[in-house]
Amino acid sequence: MTGASSGIGEAITLRLAAEGVVVGLLARRAGVLEGLRARIAEQGGTAVPLVADVTDAGQAAAAMDRLGRTEGRLDILVNAAGTAMPGGFGTSQAGSWQPMIDTNFSGLLNTTHAALPHLARAAGGPRQVADVVNISSVAGRRVGPGNGIYSATKYAVGTFSEYLRQEVAGQSIRVSLVEPGWVDTPLTKDITRDRHYVWLQPDEVADAVVYILTRPAHLAVNELLLRPLGQLD
Repeated sequence: MTGASSGIGEAITLRLAAEGVVVGLLARRAGVLEGLRARIAEQGGTAVPLVADVTDAGQAAAAMDRLGRTEGRLDILVNAAGTAMPGGFGTSQAGSWQPMIDTNFSGLLNTTHAALPHLARAAGGPRQVADVVNISSVAGRRVGPGNGIYSATKYAVGTFSEYLRQEVAGQSIRVSLVEPGWVDTPLTKDITRDRHYVWLQPDEVADAVVYILTRPAHLAVNELLLRPLGQLD
């Protein structure tokens, strides 16, 4: 689980741990990960903190290898790490968009590439399938004011997810793309809310991920779009 330390990633982590999954907690903040591990342990679950920066391919590979060695099997990768920096393109500082590209897309490529050998081996295990779940956004389907680069990274995640699906389906690895609309997370805390509808909660996105992962091995949910009822764009 990348981006495990807050928001949607944290919600998915807690839900998977409650379902009995041994969860690898991959993020940069060691103290936050240790606190999350302790919470999971108090509830009877098991989690392995993996302090790493997904934008560093070497750190991503080391984290995946460590989890594979520690637990003996890595059969689910959920890519939830992400960042957003809204603003116009022409008025922005040159290069200011690079952290979004590095985290939202390059980081996802790093962790997925590092996990694939483990997933391929695990696909022959008890579940008879392995999973990659990429958390994207409705922004990967439409572009709004001030989110051009963010949307571009999410479009890229969608395109890559479809390509990867085709490449690894024969290895019994499922690839799923989850695209939430507005979700109440720390990433969106400064965004003005439309008072006419209720935003999604991270737990509701976690429900969708659990649904995907608990389908029979022969059934792949390739894409799931979630919007608040009143969100029209």
